[in-house]
Amino acid sequence: MSTISKLDAIFKPKSVAIVGASTKPGTVGNDLVLNLVKDHYTGKIYPVNPKADEIHGQKVYKTLADIPDQIDLAILVVPAKIINSVVKEAKEKGVKGLVIISAGFKEIGKEGLEREKELTKLVQEAGIPLIGPNCLGIINSDPKINLNASFAPIMSLQGSLGFISQSGALCTSVLDYARARKIGFSKFISFGNKADVKETDLLEYMANDPDTNVLAMYIEDIGDAPRFIEIAQKMFWEKGKPILCLKSGRSAEGAKAASSHTGSLAGSDAVYEALLKQSGIQRVETISDLFDYAALYTAQPLPKGKRLAIITNAGGPGIMTTDAAINAGLKLAELSKETHDALVPVLPEAASLHNPVDVLGDAHSDRYKAAVEAVMSDPNVDMGVVVLTPQSMTDSDKCGEILPEVIKRIGKPVVGAFLGEGLVEAGSTALVSQGVPNYSFPENAVKALGAAARLVDMKSIKPEDRKYVTFNDIDSKKATSIIADFLGNNTEKYLTQADCRALFECYKLPLLKSGIAKSADEAAKIAADIKSKIVMKVMSADVIHKFDAGGVLLNIEGSEEAKKGYEKIYANIAKNVPGAKIDAILIEEMAKEGEELIVGCNRDALGPLMMFGLGGTLVELLKDVSFRLAPMWKITAEQMVHEIKAFKILDGYRGKPKRDIGAIIDVILRMSAMVVNHPEIAECDINPLIVHAEGQGASVADSRVMLRRPISG
Repeated sequence: MSTISKLDAIFKPKSVAIVGASTKPGTVGNDLVLNLVKDHYTGKIYPVNPKADEIHGQKVYKTLADIPDQIDLAILVVPAKIINSVVKEAKEKGVKGLVIISAGFKEIGKEGLEREKELTKLVQEAGIPLIGPNCLGIINSDPKINLNASFAPIMSLQGSLGFISQSGALCTSVLDYARARKIGFSKFISFGNKADVKETDLLEYMANDPDTNVLAMYIEDIGDAPRFIEIAQKMFWEKGKPILCLKSGRSAEGAKAASSHTGSLAGSDAVYEALLKQSGIQRVETISDLFDYAALYTAQPLPKGKRLAIITNAGGPGIMTTDAAINAGLKLAELSKETHDALVPVLPEAASLHNPVDVLGDAHSDRYKAAVEAVMSDPNVDMGVVVLTPQSMTDSDKCGEILPEVIKRIGKPVVGAFLGEGLVEAGSTALVSQGVPNYSFPENAVKALGAAARLVDMKSIKPEDRKYVTFNDIDSKKATSIIADFLGNNTEKYLTQADCRALFECYKLPLLKSGIAKSADEAAKIAADIKSKIVMKVMSADVIHKFDAGGVLLNIEGSEEAKKGYEKIYANIAKNVPGAKIDAILIEEMAKEGEELIVGCNRDALGPLMMFGLGGTLVELLKDVSFRLAPMWKITAEQMVHEIKAFKILDGYRGKPKRDIGAIIDVILRMSAMVVNHPEIAECDINPLIVHAEGQGASVADSRVMLRRPISG
């Protein structure tokens, strides 16, 4: 039986034992029993405590072995030092699932880590799925179960939103916040240290859970990135379930330093940003955003486009909503003549019949209803927001009662923005209770609608475009041999641009004519053979930034200039990088005119992180880059190219020639294949990659690779 199928014992148990149940109010062991009782758990409850007889009306047992019945789920809240002995008792009893609330494991240091390793080994050998340790617990709001196996002070409302969180402390706040917004959960899971059951297991469980239509999660790290991506992609594209993620750790302080351009630009957060995008997951910035979006996704259909209609009873909020809509990537819908004609008899003469439609401050519910019906039925409208400010004549409570029926009949996503608190409370509550999300501010409303439109764009990627790119013209065996030769018995090896050529040729990367000179006379001969302007570059592992050190000369023409250039580079390096060992001078033909870009890779613990952006000497200053994990789909590489701010330059900005976008994508995909096939490639930069006019390809103008022998085991 797989781990996923075994999780039913945890989320749908017919019996629950609480080991460490307490008679003392206000303790975790007491609250766990109390929650099961007061929230009407439908199964059997078995508190375990050697010194008590009864807790909250439930008979108490001395040990697990004393319980006469089968136990599906055991919740452990005993000191960490005896947890493993209790787990052994659970195994002997035949317990089917465990939730360990207790702390005192890897979060406290070395001693706790060793204890947790032993715990993991115990449960995995026994085949018992474990959530935790160091977690809040779990909730299943299905009325057939009503399981509050947590020490949260409140039970969640029933709903179709699943929630998983690595942080237990965050969970109680989230429960309280969601309850205030009338948002319910299918499953609510705090998974703590994930000693056994990981976020990937929970993701797969939720993907197959018929009660869960949308998943929200808070994560701090991911263990198995490839499996996570695979499951999330299936959940979103095949199961049709949106996934929202709040991921901590955006700050620069969390970034890793590295010698390559790619490494210095790619902090740890860039890896997760890439991973989430490729998984079909929407990342959110705040808890508020998470529930703003979830409220929409769980209650309303997704839009078919980005055309927004706004109905308001006040001009100012209508303008604010318009501005926010444009910022959210939406478009104002152009209402048809038929809609205009339908509005004339139901709105006052002073009303605005154009989008935003202003029904004026004295509008009652009947006027709002007529406007919503006419405007939202317009085929030019994909979604809508109803803005209401509480005027003395505004019956917001009545609006909240009658509008949901109209909105449901039309079948488009429409949300409310009833501005205020007490004055609109009844109306907003009526909206939400009938499946129409309400937002206190119009900016939040249209931000959620904008997120829904982006979700639809992402969902529209066709199955044939969701396939990893492979190449038939590469020679991976030869590349493997080249890498082995370079590494030899070394742990790592830096490859100069000249060294990179043999490897890059195996993957058909666009190289320029070149030669290696170890004397001024050799430089002259190579320059004569190339028969065009050349670039001369120092070859030295000690000179990382060659241009800054005077190790690069451009536009050299002819044998004599090549001789002089050879001597000049040696002099520059001696002056700017004293003691640097120079292996030779690389001589290369000058590339045709084009834009300087960077394509790179830095191998992260989660996988090879690809980078694309504006290149050249200013790459680390401008930081106009995008990231994805390899391997990738072709459409993923296309997205990387389109995401950078400088894409307008590549697309023919202000009369400049349009660049060869296809050639850029080809280079990204070939490097992606190369780093996936050869785990010894720890870092790789092509900078600059010069992309020429459309149809003229691209040229690798400079490159470097760091080979590093992978650590086995």
